[in-house]
Amino acid sequence: MKVLVTGGARSGKSFHAESLLVAEPHVTYVAPGPEADVDLDPEWAARVATHRERRPDHWGTIETHDLASAVRAAEGAVLIDCLGTWLTAQIDELDGWDQVRDDWEPLLLERLADTARAVAEHPGTVVAVTNEVGMSVVPEHRSGRIFRDLLGTVNQRIAEECDDVLLVVAGRSLRL
Repeated sequence: MKVLVTGGARSGKSFHAESLLVAEPHVTYVAPGPEADVDLDPEWAARVATHRERRPDHWGTIETHDLASAVRAAEGAVLIDCLGTWLTAQIDELDGWDQVRDDWEPLLLERLADTARAVAEHPGTVVAVTNEVGMSVVPEHRSGRIFRDLLGTVNQRIAEECDDVLLVVAGRSLRL
């Protein structure tokens, strides 16, 4: 089974995604966010710590920006949290915030296609968490517009490989 869990900030999407995997004997938690040696602001660090403390001891964790390889290497169920941090890391790596989008976007889309294939081909359950950012105002800054637009593309592409898409609002999930 493949599931995409989306929702706004602090909607309960990560908790809900984790709850979908509690019966799994082995889960690989893939954290494609900031590298471990990056200084995190205190609020972000507290959220990361809360997520870690909530996970069962038998869950393994992989912190990497190479999401496709991590999914392919994982045994058992996989929890990806989250696609928004993966996208941010990809744009950072491609120096996309300040470059012409046409110069780096094709490589990003190749990486997305590879990640989608990895999700589709994984023999176990995959639950991916993402942010829903397309239901509010258009961001004022170029970086915000790039992120919003590309995350919409990422979400659509991963959803194509999923059996289910859930929208989490106020801790409640709706099947889409």
